[in-house]
Amino acid sequence: QLRLVESGGGFVHPGGSLRLSCAVSRVNSDYYGIGWFRQAPGKEREGVACLRASRGTTNYADSVKDRFTISTDKPKKTVFLQMDSLSIEDTAMYYCAVQLPLLRDCKLDQEDYGNWGQGTPVAVLA
Repeated sequence: QLRLVESGGGFVHPGGSLRLSCAVSRVNSDYYGIGWFRQAPGKEREGVACLRASRGTTNYADSVKDRFTISTDKPKKTVFLQMDSLSIEDTAMYYCAVQLPLLRDCKLDQEDYGNWGQGTPVAVLA
C-alpha cells in the first residue's frame, strides 16, 4: 500500500527557515504528483505547492511564491519543501499527498490527491 511520511517540522522564529521532507513508498511509477498542503488552527486546509515527478514542473500558492521551494530526490522518491522567510501566518500542520497517475502539470486541488500523510507541525513564533 502506498505510504507517505512527512518530517522536518518544528519551531522557528519569524524570518527563519525549515525544510520539510515527504518520503513516498510503494509507488511503482514516475507519473505521480506530490502536493504539500497545510491547515492552520481554525482554518480550512489549503494547497501550498506541488510537483509533477515525471517532469519536475511545479506550482505554488501565491502566498508562498518566492519563499517556498518544492524539489525532489527522484531516485529516493522523496519530496522536499524548503520554507524561507517564514511568518507567523505560516504556522500550520503540513501534509503531503500524492496524485497517481498524473499526466499533466500539477494543481493544488485537494480532491485530486488520494493518499495523505499524517502531517508534520510547523510553528512560527516570535
